[in-house]
Amino acid sequence: MKTGIILYGPPASGKDTITAALIEQDPRLAQFARLKIGGGRSQGYRMGTPGQLRQLEASGGVIYRNDRYSNIYLIDRPGLDAVFAAGRTPIIHLGQIAGIGALTTGYPASWLTVQLSCPRRVTEQRSVLRGDTDTPARLAAWDATEADVLAHPSVGWDLRLRTDRQSIEESAQVISEALKPADEPAF
Repeated sequence: MKTGIILYGPPASGKDTITAALIEQDPRLAQFARLKIGGGRSQGYRMGTPGQLRQLEASGGVIYRNDRYSNIYLIDRPGLDAVFAAGRTPIIHLGQIAGIGALTTGYPASWLTVQLSCPRRVTEQRSVLRGDTDTPARLAAWDATEADVLAHPSVGWDLRLRTDRQSIEESAQVISEALKPADEPAF
Protein backbone atom coordinates (compact mmCIF):
# COMPACT_ATOMS: atom_id res chain seq x y z
CA MET A 1 0.00 0.00 0.00
CA LYS A 2 1.12 3.57 -0.64
CA THR A 3 2.34 5.45 2.42
CA GLY A 4 2.56 9.17 3.12
CA ILE A 5 3.40 11.52 5.97
CA ILE A 6 1.24 14.40 7.19
CA LEU A 7 3.04 17.05 9.23
CA TYR A 8 0.42 19.15 10.99
CA GLY A 9 1.27 22.27 12.89
CA PRO A 10 1.17 26.03 13.06
CA PRO A 11 3.55 28.28 11.13
CA ALA A 12 7.20 27.98 12.26
CA SER A 13 6.57 24.71 14.11
CA GLY A 14 9.30 22.99 12.11
CA LYS A 15 7.51 21.46 9.13
CA ASP A 16 10.08 22.66 6.56
CA THR A 17 13.19 21.89 8.59
CA ILE A 18 11.96 18.46 9.70
CA THR A 19 11.03 17.67 6.10
CA ALA A 20 14.54 18.58 4.96
CA ALA A 21 16.03 16.33 7.66
CA LEU A 22 13.70 13.45 6.69
CA ILE A 23 14.64 13.74 3.01
CA GLU A 24 18.33 13.82 3.94
CA GLN A 25 17.82 10.55 5.85
CA ASP A 26 15.81 8.94 3.05
CA PRO A 27 15.80 10.43 -0.48
CA ARG A 28 12.70 8.37 -1.37
CA LEU A 29 10.74 10.90 0.67
CA ALA A 30 9.54 14.08 -1.07
CA GLN A 31 7.88 17.22 0.16
CA PHE A 32 4.54 17.49 -1.60
CA ALA A 33 4.36 20.82 -3.37
CA ARG A 34 0.80 21.99 -3.02
CA LEU A 35 -0.78 23.82 -5.92
CA LYS A 36 -1.00 27.53 -5.09
CA ILE A 37 -3.36 29.92 -6.84
CA GLY A 38 -2.37 33.50 -6.09
CA GLY A 39 0.75 35.51 -5.47
CA GLY A 40 3.58 35.92 -3.03
CA ARG A 41 6.08 33.22 -2.17
CA SER A 42 6.37 30.54 -4.84
CA GLN A 43 9.18 28.41 -3.39
CA GLY A 44 7.85 25.01 -2.35
CA TYR A 45 4.66 25.32 -4.39
CA ARG A 46 3.45 24.47 -7.86
CA MET A 47 1.95 27.74 -9.04
CA GLY A 48 -1.43 27.42 -10.72
CA THR A 49 -4.09 29.51 -12.35
CA PRO A 50 -7.79 30.10 -11.65
CA GLY A 51 -8.49 28.08 -14.81
CA GLN A 52 -6.59 25.07 -13.42
CA LEU A 53 -8.55 25.40 -10.20
CA ARG A 54 -11.88 25.34 -12.06
CA GLN A 55 -10.76 22.31 -14.09
CA LEU A 56 -9.61 20.39 -10.99
CA GLU A 57 -12.82 21.21 -9.13
CA ALA A 58 -14.95 20.10 -12.09
CA SER A 59 -13.07 16.80 -12.43
CA GLY A 60 -13.01 15.93 -8.71
CA GLY A 61 -9.25 16.45 -8.60
CA VAL A 62 -9.25 18.62 -5.47
CA ILE A 63 -8.73 16.59 -2.31
CA TYR A 64 -8.40 19.60 -0.03
CA ARG A 65 -8.63 23.35 -0.55
CA ASN A 66 -7.40 25.93 1.92
CA ASP A 67 -7.81 29.69 1.50
CA ARG A 68 -5.23 31.63 3.53
CA TYR A 69 -3.00 34.69 3.18
CA SER A 70 -5.18 35.84 0.22
CA ASN A 71 -4.24 32.70 -1.74
CA ILE A 72 -5.74 29.29 -2.47
CA TYR A 73 -3.72 26.17 -1.63
CA LEU A 74 -4.68 22.74 -2.95
CA ILE A 75 -3.85 19.14 -2.30
CA ASP A 76 -4.74 17.72 -5.68
CA ARG A 77 -5.17 14.15 -6.85
CA PRO A 78 -3.00 14.54 -10.01
CA GLY A 79 -0.17 16.00 -7.91
CA LEU A 80 -0.27 13.13 -5.39
CA ASP A 81 -0.62 10.56 -8.16
CA ALA A 82 2.57 11.92 -9.74
CA VAL A 83 4.55 11.66 -6.48
CA PHE A 84 3.46 8.08 -5.89
CA ALA A 85 4.01 7.15 -9.56
CA ALA A 86 7.62 8.34 -9.19
CA GLY A 87 8.07 5.85 -6.33
CA ARG A 88 8.29 8.57 -3.70
CA THR A 89 6.65 8.96 -0.30
CA PRO A 90 5.00 12.38 0.01
CA ILE A 91 5.35 14.58 3.06
CA ILE A 92 2.38 16.92 3.24
CA HIS A 93 2.31 20.06 5.40
CA LEU A 94 -1.04 20.98 6.90
CA GLY A 95 -2.31 23.47 9.44
CA GLN A 96 -5.97 22.45 9.43
CA ILE A 97 -7.45 19.26 10.84
CA ALA A 98 -10.10 19.35 8.10
CA GLY A 99 -7.27 18.80 5.62
CA ILE A 100 -6.14 15.68 7.47
CA GLY A 101 -9.65 14.26 7.32
CA ALA A 102 -10.01 15.12 3.64
CA LEU A 103 -6.69 13.48 2.84
CA THR A 104 -7.07 10.34 4.94
CA THR A 105 -10.56 9.66 3.62
CA GLY A 106 -10.12 11.08 0.12
CA TYR A 107 -6.90 9.48 -1.07
CA PRO A 108 -6.12 5.75 -0.86
CA ALA A 109 -2.90 5.53 1.14
CA SER A 110 -1.72 4.82 4.64
CA TRP A 111 -1.02 8.18 6.30
CA LEU A 112 1.32 8.72 9.26
CA THR A 113 -0.13 11.75 11.09
CA VAL A 114 2.35 13.85 13.05
CA GLN A 115 1.34 16.82 15.19
CA LEU A 116 4.15 19.34 15.51
CA SER A 117 3.76 22.04 18.14
CA CYS A 118 5.62 24.82 19.88
CA PRO A 119 4.53 27.74 22.05
CA ARG A 120 3.21 30.88 20.35
CA ARG A 121 6.24 32.90 21.49
CA VAL A 122 8.53 30.37 19.78
CA THR A 123 6.55 30.73 16.54
CA GLU A 124 6.94 34.49 16.83
CA GLN A 125 10.69 34.26 17.47
CA ARG A 126 11.25 31.82 14.60
CA SER A 127 9.14 33.91 12.22
CA VAL A 128 11.10 37.07 13.02
CA LEU A 129 14.46 35.25 12.80
CA ARG A 130 13.69 33.83 9.36
CA GLY A 131 12.68 37.26 8.09
CA ASP A 132 8.95 36.74 7.56
CA THR A 133 7.26 39.99 6.59
CA ASP A 134 3.87 38.72 7.75
CA THR A 135 4.57 37.59 11.32
CA PRO A 136 1.20 38.94 12.61
CA ALA A 137 -0.61 36.78 10.02
CA ARG A 138 1.47 33.78 11.04
CA LEU A 139 0.59 34.36 14.69
CA ALA A 140 -3.09 34.55 13.73
CA ALA A 141 -2.59 31.20 11.95
CA TRP A 142 -0.93 29.83 15.13
CA ASP A 143 -4.03 30.94 17.08
CA ALA A 144 -6.32 29.29 14.51
CA THR A 145 -4.29 26.06 14.64
CA GLU A 146 -4.45 25.99 18.44
CA ALA A 147 -8.23 26.53 18.30
CA ASP A 148 -8.49 23.77 15.67
CA VAL A 149 -6.68 21.27 17.92
CA LEU A 150 -8.82 22.21 20.93
CA ALA A 151 -12.00 21.84 18.83
CA HIS A 152 -10.99 18.32 17.73
CA PRO A 153 -9.77 16.50 20.87
CA SER A 154 -10.55 13.08 19.40
CA VAL A 155 -7.98 13.26 16.59
CA GLY A 156 -5.82 10.15 16.81
CA TRP A 157 -2.28 11.34 16.12
CA ASP A 158 0.33 8.73 15.33
CA LEU A 159 2.97 11.05 16.81
CA ARG A 160 2.99 14.29 18.78
CA LEU A 161 6.26 16.22 18.84
CA ARG A 162 7.14 19.47 20.64
CA THR A 163 9.72 21.02 18.34
CA ASP A 164 10.99 23.40 21.00
CA ARG A 165 11.95 20.45 23.23
CA GLN A 166 13.95 18.26 20.85
CA SER A 167 16.25 18.79 17.93
CA ILE A 168 15.18 18.64 14.32
CA GLU A 169 17.32 15.52 13.86
CA GLU A 170 15.66 13.81 16.84
CA SER A 171 12.21 14.69 15.51
CA ALA A 172 13.08 13.36 12.05
CA GLN A 173 14.46 10.14 13.54
CA VAL A 174 11.27 9.53 15.55
CA ILE A 175 9.18 10.03 12.39
CA SER A 176 11.45 7.76 10.34
CA GLU A 177 11.16 4.99 12.92
CA ALA A 178 7.37 5.31 13.01
CA LEU A 179 7.22 5.11 9.22
CA LYS A 180 9.01 1.76 9.05
CA PRO A 181 6.91 -1.40 8.91
CA ALA A 182 7.10 -3.42 12.15
CA ASP A 183 9.05 -6.22 10.44
CA GLU A 184 11.69 -3.93 8.90
CA PRO A 185 15.00 -3.76 10.77
CA ALA A 186 16.34 -0.40 11.97
CA PHE A 187 19.32 1.15 10.14
